[in-house]
Amino acid sequence: MTDVSLHQFLVLLTWFLLAALLCLTLLIARFYQKLSGEQMHYRLYFVSIVLFGAMFVRIAGVGFVVGDYFADALSIVGGSLLLFLSLILYFRMMRSKDNLAPPDNAS
Repeated sequence: MTDVSLHQFLVLLTWFLLAALLCLTLLIARFYQKLSGEQMHYRLYFVSIVLFGAMFVRIAGVGFVVGDYFADALSIVGGSLLLFLSLILYFRMMRSKDNLAPPDNAS
């Protein structure tokens, strides 16, 4: 196995592991949307998965890449979208709901 094929294998393996984690996050967002009724935009996780996939395929195809602006742009857009979606999920799940709190009968 040459260095290039090992690099390609590791790059694509990284994408598959990242896609698995993003699919898990997608399922969490979908579950929370069904549970709470709030719009979570969980289908946009597929866009992020595709953007990262295109970036990793570009890196695997070109080889050892430094300064590939197309791969960098895909990474920035996919990462920004993922950050935005993750923050939406986090803040909506961690928001306190006063109407769902148990009544205080201490007095």
